Amino acid sequence: MTENYSGQAGTDVIDILTTDHKEMLELLGQIEGTPDTGQRKDLADTVIAEVMRHAVAEEMYVYPAIKEHVPNGPEVVKHDKQEHEEIVQVMKQMEDVDAADPRFMELVRQLEAQLRHHASDEESNQFPQLRAHIPGEKLVDMGEKVEKAKKLAPTRPHPHAPHSELFHKTVGPGVGMVDRLLDKLKGRHTG
Repeated sequence: MTENYSGQAGTDVIDILTTDHKEMLELLGQIEGTPDTGQRKDLADTVIAEVMRHAVAEEMYVYPAIKEHVPNGPEVVKHDKQEHEEIVQVMKQMEDVDAADPRFMELVRQLEAQLRHHASDEESNQFPQLRAHIPGEKLVDMGEKVEKAKKLAPTRPHPHAPHSELFHKTVGPGVGMVDRLLDKLKGRHTG
């Protein structure tokens, strides 16, 4: 166990999500620096899976806490879910474009810009609000729930799936299981 920002044993949800942001952006940077199209596609598959896991876990556990504890929480969550939807749309396009096609790198750069913007909003505004309004032990508990949710979450973009806590908690694990099976059958790299 490590000691987190608030002095609690364990890793809190904010530290977990901030690390996720950094790792996703690093993966996107690796795509940019990789001339081999096969490696680009593998890295893209990995980043898509990581973004999906992250987004689903946020929608399940973090967004309800933002709604409840952050000033203007419902509006903040509505905005964040819209950004998730835009990110899912770009990732779906990435899946459908060959890594050798110039459009692929355009989509990678578009995804990177969207993720940077989304991460910046969360890290500079929402996360400090969560730390100010939620006790450290609850943030650690949320971190544990987020880590478990990421293990069961879908690994592929599903543009027509709702971005809702109820959907992710009831249907999401089944979708995630099917995604992981397809990943294995197709040799898709998902981290």
